[in-house]
Amino acid sequence: MLTAMNNTLIKGLHLLDIMARHGKPIGVSELAVIAGMPKSGAHRLLQALVDERYVVRVPPASYTVSIKLWELGSAALWSFDLRRHADTVMEALMQSTGESVHLSVLDGREVVYVHKVECPNPIRAYSQIGGRSQAHCVATGKAMLAFRNPQWLAEIANDLSAATTRTITEPEAFLHEMQRVRRAGYAINRGEWRPGVNGLAAPIFDGTGAVIAAIGISGPDTRLKMTRLRDLAAPVRAAAEHLSAELGEMGPHASLMRVTNHWGALA
Repeated sequence: MLTAMNNTLIKGLHLLDIMARHGKPIGVSELAVIAGMPKSGAHRLLQALVDERYVVRVPPASYTVSIKLWELGSAALWSFDLRRHADTVMEALMQSTGESVHLSVLDGREVVYVHKVECPNPIRAYSQIGGRSQAHCVATGKAMLAFRNPQWLAEIANDLSAATTRTITEPEAFLHEMQRVRRAGYAINRGEWRPGVNGLAAPIFDGTGAVIAAIGISGPDTRLKMTRLRDLAAPVRAAAEHLSAELGEMGPHASLMRVTNHWGALA
């Protein structure tokens, strides 16, 4: 009985995940195909989610996630100590650099954007809170990956996919990049995730010395040329060091480590 309940819960969460990322209302048939389950089963789960107000029906026969799911996610985000502490630091970094600022955590081989402060410039780098990117393609991801176990890095170095022609996928080049990031204390993305978008990020450490997040800036390469990226490395590193110091004072159990560990267990 318990196993059946767990399977039902997992399937329901899978449907929510698909609908939340779909971006528009979706019909039962299409949803069932994407989820890899019978249409009848998908329909039963949808009805239960509608009854609990996590999903709303869009006439004539489509469904989408409700505002309740956003409220739940927002409540969870604001419960993260690091995100609360990062607010002022991120705002100050945006003001000093004029670029959008991101706060990311690592989930396996992907980064998840948990907070963002948008810059006022009309041309910005596209990203959204809750969005994901391949970690080896973006600055915040590389800033965190560089401090992972060397054996694990060597393993994933042989399985890197390219998002653009500039993505580093050759194993030796990737491992060399990881060494450079560790030495410099910051990572640079040179159009490796999106053409024409550059970024710079530095790792955030908790009280135990483990990397739990990264803070970074991103913007069009017309503004963030390599010379300017190098100039901005100091304020980005300073922001990361400030947050690391705060986490050290709070202690490791107040950090996001518990969150990333939980995600790792589910992966």
